[in-house]
Amino acid sequence: MALAASALRRYLLLLAQEHLEFRLPEITSLLSLCGGQFSGEQEIRVNSPFWILNIPSEEMARGLMKRTVCAKSVFELWGHGRSAGELYASLKNYPREKMLPYLQSDSTYKIHIHTFNKTLTQAQKIKKIDALEFLPFKGKVNLKNPEHIFWILEDYGMNPNDVPEEPIHLYFGRWIADGQRELIESYSIKKRHFIGNTSMDACLSFIMANHGRVKPNDIVYDPFVGTGGLLISSAHFGAYVCGTDIDYNTIHGLGKASRKNQKWRGPDENIRANLRQYGLEKYYLDALVADSSRPIWRKGMLFDAIITDPPYGIREAPRRMGSPKEAVKSVERSTENHFFISSSYHLSDIFFDLLKFGAEYLVMGGRLVYWLPIYRPEYTEDIIPRHPCLKLISNCEQMLSSHTSRRLITMEKVKEFKDQDEDSYLLDGQYMPYRGHNSFREKYFSGVTKRIAKEEKDNQK
Repeated sequence: MALAASALRRYLLLLAQEHLEFRLPEITSLLSLCGGQFSGEQEIRVNSPFWILNIPSEEMARGLMKRTVCAKSVFELWGHGRSAGELYASLKNYPREKMLPYLQSDSTYKIHIHTFNKTLTQAQKIKKIDALEFLPFKGKVNLKNPEHIFWILEDYGMNPNDVPEEPIHLYFGRWIADGQRELIESYSIKKRHFIGNTSMDACLSFIMANHGRVKPNDIVYDPFVGTGGLLISSAHFGAYVCGTDIDYNTIHGLGKASRKNQKWRGPDENIRANLRQYGLEKYYLDALVADSSRPIWRKGMLFDAIITDPPYGIREAPRRMGSPKEAVKSVERSTENHFFISSSYHLSDIFFDLLKFGAEYLVMGGRLVYWLPIYRPEYTEDIIPRHPCLKLISNCEQMLSSHTSRRLITMEKVKEFKDQDEDSYLLDGQYMPYRGHNSFREKYFSGVTKRIAKEEKDNQK
């Protein structure tokens, strides 16, 4: 399986085996952010940890790895095959002039072996390394601090219960760079000053920023900002961040704490303190108490990205500002001197208000990234909210239970907002299919109730 002359600039991605549906949109978005383009000719097996990509330059490959949390490493691919013989033939056909700069006598190197779905003994590893003696290595081996690192990567399939004796795919390449997987641990919400019951997992937060193609000096907005978890990932990538939320206590870091064994929030539990914790305070513009159904911003294209996780109504019903007629029955006290009148806010209204806001306030080419809750037995693509100014880029599912999930929706502004687009969603029938999901909360808990009843019945047997 020799490498074709037209495909010599190939790179191998080693990907993490989590959030599988999110990986391709993340890599595609980051390649476009780096100035590249994802080719339909790429050798992608979607669930596999190994992807072969055509990337124009090593610089672009390094740029990709400075952002991705879905990929572990990238390698300049020198050879690959479905057997050891095919791998060796592929390596022998790789141009020597591309190898030699990394094999000089005054250089140092080491060879690392990575296997997926199988563990090799040290003796087996040494045997595989020795089989590459035909490669023109002239430098010295240095296991601690080599100038160049080469990897043999072997794929033994996806089934841990049926592991083949020999690998189904083999790769050899020069290590270029690692991804940003360490961000998942360093930004873990377990270590964060200010969290809430729905604070976003760090890995997903960075994936959302990457889907949104957030870049330095962007202005990123979250209309349901909560404790600001989504602002942190965007600020890490150099964007200026801001948000709004209807909950006065959350915006001001007041009220009961979300942590176990802690009754009230402390003085350092607020959004600004979260960004200060990571050295990102300079990117924090502000967070305001506001109702997302009633935008407070001046007209114009203000935001490079809108990245948010709207309320689904599971823990409590979503709210918006009510009318004076509702004052008697729905006035709530947030603090000693702060009151607001709230009314119910249906899911269909939340998401279409969000799309309308994105269509009006995003810059051209800006992206809207948000989570959409789904009752899986009734799911069809027709219920994905649409807007004529926004193009659907990706739609990735994360399971919540056997009958519910949420989908990460990424949309890009492709048309300038006009007054006639204000209520366009009411005209094309897109509004009606999603109205059935206004009862998502009831459907969610009906599934929980059924599961509990089944478990109790099973325990009685």
